[in-house]
Amino acid sequence: TLVALDQAINLAKVINGEITIVNVIEDYGFFNKYISSTERDDMVKRTTEKMSKLAAEKSQESGIHINSMLSHGKIYEKINEVAEMIGATLIMMGTSGSMGLMKFIGSNTLRVVRESKIPVISVKGTDIKPGLDNILLPLDLSKETKEKVAKAIWLSKLYGGVKVSVVSVAYTSDKTLLAKMKKQEAQVINFLQGKGIIATSEFIRDSGGKKLADLILDYAKKVDAGLIMIMTQQENDITDMFIGSAAQAIINNSEIPVMSVVPVPKKLTAVL
Repeated sequence: TLVALDQAINLAKVINGEITIVNVIEDYGFFNKYISSTERDDMVKRTTEKMSKLAAEKSQESGIHINSMLSHGKIYEKINEVAEMIGATLIMMGTSGSMGLMKFIGSNTLRVVRESKIPVISVKGTDIKPGLDNILLPLDLSKETKEKVAKAIWLSKLYGGVKVSVVSVAYTSDKTLLAKMKKQEAQVINFLQGKGIIATSEFIRDSGGKKLADLILDYAKKVDAGLIMIMTQQENDITDMFIGSAAQAIINNSEIPVMSVVPVPKKLTAVL
């Protein structure tokens, strides 16, 4: 979407990067059954021209070098292929919710997020902010939390050391787990502050019957977060933090950009 492109331009200005716009045409998609090869070729030509024009206009307007590329195949596969081919730092995608055609768009975003080897920022809202004032960092007990914290530090420093709001949500009354969560939150806050970053924290015990995703999104609005950072794949089975439906709900329903961080694959070891 144009919203995602504008957000990408804002970020490219900060990291001194360039942008590649990728438009993927699914040759064997539903709509291709009802159009002739001539009509399809004409559509491809018009799409290519439109993308080239958009890239040129946005590049001139922003001062950022913008490329455009047309690819054929499955959307989520091609986007990840192109990202790897050009050595992209991250992927920026628009998502449009979970109804009808919007569900199709949203499902492709989720597939890209799930299979990407680099962070993916999904954008749904229409409010474009030129900078970033606050990063929301929800915590859980997974082993990959330190990777997410490292990415939050990286992004915060890119924007001049912006604030990081840490939140933990407890759906358990187990004293041992609660103690672990509180200890982890304190460690993260101390680590962030040790890096010179302003950090705040909140520990939510009473969910009020709300689902995890709703609690996170409500808290994001409360602290006026400019970005929510989540982990896409986790091996922790103690809580439901961002596994499956929770991650999907956050990505599909958040009006605030969501960065999905991909954990570094763990090496398999055997003890004999």
